[in-house]
Amino acid sequence: MKTAHDLVWAAKDRITEVALAEVDAAIRAADVLVDVREADEFAAGHLPGAVHISRGMLEFKFTANPSLQARDLNVLLYCKTSGRAALAAAALHDMGYLNVKSIAGGFDAWVAAGKPVATPEVPSFE
Repeated sequence: MKTAHDLVWAAKDRITEVALAEVDAAIRAADVLVDVREADEFAAGHLPGAVHISRGMLEFKFTANPSLQARDLNVLLYCKTSGRAALAAAALHDMGYLNVKSIAGGFDAWVAAGKPVATPEVPSFE
């Protein structure tokens, strides 16, 4: 029986991961930067310019959104440490997307490198 880690390693063998040293250029080249973590993780902080599409909804959101349907779209994904993003990248490849990359080390590596973190503004009701 395969474990979640087995599936992640198999996905990582099939996808392209971007090293942290090359992330800034990859973000500039991306048509869309996608955070595949859960909503509460995204709300606690995310990469500036990222959109939230949780791993569980990824295939559905890409299928339903006309702006995400071009198979030559440059997609850059990340999650907390890179496992979910690897699975997401493999799924998008299976759907026919040609230019999908994942950030090695994910959000944790980004934060550890001292890179900027965005947080959504919470409305004030006062």
